[in-house]
Amino acid sequence: MSDAERRAVEAMHGDQRSLEGRKALIVDDDMRNIFALATVLDDEGMIIVSADNGRDAIRLVEADPAIDIVLMDIMMPELDGLATIQEIRKLPRGKELPMVAVTAKAMKGDRQKCIEAGAWDYLSKPVDPMHLLAVLRGWLCR
Repeated sequence: MSDAERRAVEAMHGDQRSLEGRKALIVDDDMRNIFALATVLDDEGMIIVSADNGRDAIRLVEADPAIDIVLMDIMMPELDGLATIQEIRKLPRGKELPMVAVTAKAMKGDRQKCIEAGAWDYLSKPVDPMHLLAVLRGWLCR
């Protein structure tokens, strides 16, 4: 193995460890989506908590200071993801909590609406696992 190859492998493993032990809140009304995201994050050693609606997500953020990042579905009944993001941003710890919109809405302007609501980033479904991990590392490993 060349030095360049070894450095590349070490860099990859370093990235994997960078998410280990971090806690993600996944908010989605479809358990299949929670499962798909949780599987990717669990493989990286992340701790996963989930909520199937916006109100429970707000309660979890209030109650659990160990949550490092929120992955928020946008289209949910009761309280949609945009309103949930706005409510979390009003909480004392919500101002600096990274939140990523994860949505099937991929029409022109949807990304901007999510950012304006307070999301720091945007992923469209179906989510590419490598892109998801790159986004998480970007926000959690700064």
